[in-house]
Amino acid sequence: MAALPKADTILTNGRVFCGLEEGMAEAVALWAGKVLATGTAAELAPLIGPGTRVVDLRGRLATPGLYDAHMHLLPYGLGMLDIDVTPAAARTLDALLGKIRERARALPPGRWILARGYDQFELDVKRHPFREELDAVAPDHPVSLVRACGHVTIANSMALRLAGIDESTPVPQGGAIEQQNGRLTGLLAETGRDRLKAVLPNPTDEDLVAAIKRAGEACLSYGITSVMDAGVGMRAGYREVAAYRNAQRSGRLPVRVNLCLLGGPGGIVEQAFADGVITGTGDDMVRVGPVKIFTDGSAGGRTAAMSQPYLGEPETVGLSLLTDPEMDAFVADYHAKGYQLAVHAIGDAAIEQTLNAFEKALVAMPDPARRHRIEHCGFNSPAQIDRMVRLGVEPVPQPVFIYDFGDLYVSVLGEKRAAASYPMKTWLDRGLAAAASSDAPVCDIDPFPNLYTMLTRKTSRGTVIGGPERLSIAEALHAYTALGAYVNKAEGHRGRLVPGLAADIAVFSRDMTSAVPEEILSDTRCDLAIRGGAIVYDRGGEAA
Repeated sequence: MAALPKADTILTNGRVFCGLEEGMAEAVALWAGKVLATGTAAELAPLIGPGTRVVDLRGRLATPGLYDAHMHLLPYGLGMLDIDVTPAAARTLDALLGKIRERARALPPGRWILARGYDQFELDVKRHPFREELDAVAPDHPVSLVRACGHVTIANSMALRLAGIDESTPVPQGGAIEQQNGRLTGLLAETGRDRLKAVLPNPTDEDLVAAIKRAGEACLSYGITSVMDAGVGMRAGYREVAAYRNAQRSGRLPVRVNLCLLGGPGGIVEQAFADGVITGTGDDMVRVGPVKIFTDGSAGGRTAAMSQPYLGEPETVGLSLLTDPEMDAFVADYHAKGYQLAVHAIGDAAIEQTLNAFEKALVAMPDPARRHRIEHCGFNSPAQIDRMVRLGVEPVPQPVFIYDFGDLYVSVLGEKRAAASYPMKTWLDRGLAAAASSDAPVCDIDPFPNLYTMLTRKTSRGTVIGGPERLSIAEALHAYTALGAYVNKAEGHRGRLVPGLAADIAVFSRDMTSAVPEEILSDTRCDLAIRGGAIVYDRGGEAA
């Protein structure tokens, strides 16, 4: 230790999770934005100098800064201003409609009302709201009500008129515009929402930067120091790339971000490629990551593309957003351009289509280090897992989907298919880098339900789904740190607490390695977040 400089900061007298292989330490020393050393409190004591900040962990757990490997930072920030109709905020249809009525009374006629987060399975009526119900509480405002999954929207009559959608509107490939008894219900799914999206209010450049700051600060409050924004370009097109750079330049970028560029129909890849914005460009605060392609929807919305029908609906197998030739062409083009790919595929039919396209591209242009990804990868077969291992394709799941939607999965797919979903233990045992993530705003960025479900495979109602897929706490933390860095090609910079890697750290209010899962779920908080050696979140003001 004598040859090392005095530390800028030392966290000591606690439990330090350095990594799955590295194990635990008592203390970690930071210097010049990087990890200087880890070890016992006594071993690191000589690194304390007159200018060293000493943080007494008091037995608490410090981990690498959490890495949310798939969330939508900018949309999450914009959505923080929308009406919250998640089950926690509106459990009944009357409560949901009451929130929309309240917003309508506060806004001038004609202004858009945006709401997000309902789950029909959790509502008392066990169905989607109807447009007439939205009309009744907001007759003079266009209303867009987005389901929790983000793949289904309910529009009221004014919103449908503004979008130019009526009973004669053709249903696009991979979409749905629902009618009952020859009348629109207001439900739009997948590409069926494209006309509505085209008339939604367009955020200004300042709105975009403010959203990045707002969402990033929320992430830090949970110990999340790195994220991948899984679809840059979804709300404001190519302007979102500039918004991230503007946020960084103006000191309003709280977290490190990998930009996952929207590809496929309506995407921004062609313009990005022309500007040299390809996978790997950027720096350790903003780096260009993979390209996103959507192939299907969500299981809870019955739009994930399955090889077998949904329970009780023999005609329903979900929606395929692209034909096989279209998918093959997009993947081949982006692969040839040098991009990593991150394909949204939840149902096994969509996963099969994705793996077929990946294999063709990799045969034509081999690249073992490309690390193509399947986002969500919810309902895969053993044979598909074998192919993923062989092709070097990584799953990027959201274990919290089991917590939030697991009971719904049972109701739409049956117990056996639900139990096989998001098989974290199987993936890890096969050597796949199954990185944990939230898909916020689909689910909340709060990591504790995610960790709880990885440990227990329990839903919010206590149902155990696929119990053999439980992880240990060390495996769960590994999925939320090192594996997030790996699938985003950042493992050489962060994700573990070893000398030379970034001093990105989360300190939690208890030692989660000795806590029962219920304590992690409901009685654990993030106390400190450190990014690049600087304390960027301090819940109790202890560092001051």
